[in-house]
Amino acid sequence: RALLAITSYHGAFYPNGDPTGLFFTEALHPYNVLTAAGFQVDLASETGSYGIDPHSLDKMFMSDADFAVYNDKNSEFMRKLATLHRASDLDADAYGVFFASAGHATLFDYPKAAGLIGIAESVWARGGVVAAVCHGPAILPHVIDRATGKSIIDGKTVTGFTDAGEVELNVMDAIKELDLVPISSGAKAAGATYKEPAGPFDDYTITDGRLVTGTNPASAHSTAAKTVEAFEQL
Repeated sequence: RALLAITSYHGAFYPNGDPTGLFFTEALHPYNVLTAAGFQVDLASETGSYGIDPHSLDKMFMSDADFAVYNDKNSEFMRKLATLHRASDLDADAYGVFFASAGHATLFDYPKAAGLIGIAESVWARGGVVAAVCHGPAILPHVIDRATGKSIIDGKTVTGFTDAGEVELNVMDAIKELDLVPISSGAKAAGATYKEPAGPFDDYTITDGRLVTGTNPASAHSTAAKTVEAFEQL
């Protein structure tokens, strides 16, 4: 059974005033991979609510198949989003995989999302797989290994959305002004080695034992596939 974490933040962020929120395919693609692999997948945010980042619905990121799911409110994925769980209402010990989906919104809520963090800590403590893609790794410095008292990424190698990508999207200034922590900085501060692809939007994942991370929207599918592989090797 897998828990797919969703950001609960939906507020102004972009220079033009647009809100950030869930990056749609960074949840849909992992959901598709995990369900195809036989996992029962639950969706949860810290508050039980969510909003979609409108930029994530651009044709640059969405295929026709993705739009078909989004436009069909009776599709399994959209029904699950509509009935999103509150993390604190779930049994943390029920899951063998924790997967953090993303959107810039995660920089706001994941570091303080005690319910989601608790589920990830339980999965890790019981020998399961913890994974995150793009800005999803914002949660990882705060997921504590109960055996060491340090972050589960201490001494590990991870990836996540790059500083170069933030600059290319023209949001690095906003991140700094809002005192948000870029993925690379958070990872390094938690004792991890951070690596990135040659291009900020290249498909790129890293598996380090039971920890799987991916860099960007293009990596959402492959990160989930690597998560399945890591789980099957337990």
